[in-house]
Amino acid sequence: MPVLRRSRRLLAATLLFAFLPLTACSAGGSADGGPGGSGGDRDRASAGASAARSRAGHAAPPAAPAEIPGLGPATRAAVPDDSRQAVVVQGHGRDVNTGTVTLYERRPGTGWTAVTEPWPVHNGVRGWTDHHVQGDLRSPIGVFGLTDAGGLLPDPGAKLPYDQDTGFTATGSGSLGEPLEGSFDYVVAINYNRVPGTTPLDWTRPLGEERGGGIWIHVDHDGPTQGCVSLTRAHMRELLRWLDPAHRPVVVMGDVRSLGR
Repeated sequence: MPVLRRSRRLLAATLLFAFLPLTACSAGGSADGGPGGSGGDRDRASAGASAARSRAGHAAPPAAPAEIPGLGPATRAAVPDDSRQAVVVQGHGRDVNTGTVTLYERRPGTGWTAVTEPWPVHNGVRGWTDHHVQGDLRSPIGVFGLTDAGGLLPDPGAKLPYDQDTGFTATGSGSLGEPLEGSFDYVVAINYNRVPGTTPLDWTRPLGEERGGGIWIHVDHDGPTQGCVSLTRAHMRELLRWLDPAHRPVVVMGDVRSLGR
């Protein structure tokens, strides 16, 4: 019987020794994972940090400054780099005399931003042309400076030089028989075939008389023009108060297809 008891004690000790490694591997100690954690937690934390570094190293570059919608590379290139205001006139078609105008500002970092909704406009009776000549009843396509204003009525608060003069009296009727009276109450001269820095009433034509001139933005008379661009009276007043010579304003004008070149 004593022999039997020793055998049982030996068997129990053997079994206990066999289970000890299994108990140690499953304990919440720091053999693999450090204090208070397992090796799996450490691996997941390391992978998360690596992913964060990867995302930081491949962050998206800053967005490019916005361009004026609808303008192609040739038209964009014609806008001076120092211009920060643009009056964009988009005709509905090459041979169409209606369209829209939208005012844009170029802001540091973000680029061109529309500051108005599109406004309705009229242009030349026969639409648009790349080579305007006297009497063709088309508006010239291109990018032109805006440096001078005036009108029959007193200055509404323009920043551009403003010439109030009775020479802006409009008479007669338009192509639809509509009266022209009041059309030149407010005008902004478009620097097509004219000398910048002079009153809109200056009829000097650097390209020659045959190339036409007197192309203005003026008050709409409910019909197409002989080559000018016309806005409602309220929009003309707003335009005059917005244009700022310090921002080198330009007008970008033409039919949609031509502006997209």
